[in-house]
Amino acid sequence: MARILITSGPTRQYLDPVRYITNASSGRMGACLVAAAIERGHDVVVVSGPVDVRYDTRATVHRVTTTDEMLSVVRRQFAECDGLVGVAAPCDYRPLRVEDHKIAKTGQPLVLHLVETPDIVATMGSEKGDRWVVGFALETEDHRFRAITKLQKKSCDLIVLNEPQAMDSATNQVEVLDGLGNVVLACSGSKEDVAARLFELFESRLIH
Repeated sequence: MARILITSGPTRQYLDPVRYITNASSGRMGACLVAAAIERGHDVVVVSGPVDVRYDTRATVHRVTTTDEMLSVVRRQFAECDGLVGVAAPCDYRPLRVEDHKIAKTGQPLVLHLVETPDIVATMGSEKGDRWVVGFALETEDHRFRAITKLQKKSCDLIVLNEPQAMDSATNQVEVLDGLGNVVLACSGSKEDVAARLFELFESRLIH
C-alpha cells in the first residue's frame, strides 16, 4: 500500500473581490482517481481547488483556492507521501495586481497584466528524491511532442495525455507516455474506467 497525493480541480486567481480567472476543470477525473486508488487499498491525500464533485470520504481532503495555495499545501503533504498524481488544472497566470474593490465599468477596454504562477508538478518533480510523480498534459496541438517536453521539463516518471474535450465530461481518452516517449497505455471510456486502468499501470511501474 502506498500513500498517494492527488491534486484535483481548477484554481482561481482573483481580479477583484468578486471576479476571477479559472478554467473548465470539474475535478471529475481527480475524484475518479481518488476512488480508484482507495479501492486498490492505497492511502490517499487530496489537494483540491473549488469543485462541486465529492471525493471518497476515506480520503483526506485539503481544499484551496489559488495556485500558490495549492503549491503550499502540496509541498507540505508530499513530504509524507510516496508519490504524486498531478491531475489538477491550476491557473497558469495570475493578475499582477488584485483590486481591493470591484472593478467598475468605464466604457473603455480593460487591460490586465498577468504573470505566471508556479508550476506545481515541476516544483514537486524537482524535489521528489526517491518518490514518483505522474503529470497530466492537456494539449490542443503537437500532442505527444508537447507532452514529452512537459514530462522531461517537470521530471515526471509518466505523463498522461488527454484533450480539452475531457474537461467537465463524464468520459476521457488518454495516452500514457514514459520518459522515452513510448506509449505505455492508451484507453478510453468513462472516467471511472480510465482511472482504474491508470492505477493498474501506476502499480505495475511505480508502486512497489
